[in-house]
Amino acid sequence: MKTPINFTEKFSKFSEHWSPKIIAQMNDYHFKLVKFQGEFVWHDHKDTDEVFIVLDGEMTIHFRNDDVSVKKGEMIVIPKGEKHKTSAKNECCAMLVETAGTVNTGNAGGDKTVPADAWI
Repeated sequence: MKTPINFTEKFSKFSEHWSPKIIAQMNDYHFKLVKFQGEFVWHDHKDTDEVFIVLDGEMTIHFRNDDVSVKKGEMIVIPKGEKHKTSAKNECCAMLVETAGTVNTGNAGGDKTVPADAWI
């Protein structure tokens, strides 16, 4: 695709939290936008690393032994198999980069699990 993708325009197309939306694919990887506030569920992704790039706001990645704050303009790579959960006191807008087909809750399941193929 030779057309730029505008993050602001894409974020304006949805309001729900914890529901990543695919905006592009590169090889076997999806680029997803997500909005969230509050706490997610503990989970891991056994077969793939996961990248969070914070575009607006601030989030915390909780690991079993520590917490890491990630602010606007920063990113973090979560290694495959690492148990984690995300949270944000105020709404956070981020981009995820992960292998196509990655389920947002890993094997944890629950009411925050969404289809892994939602494009906007």
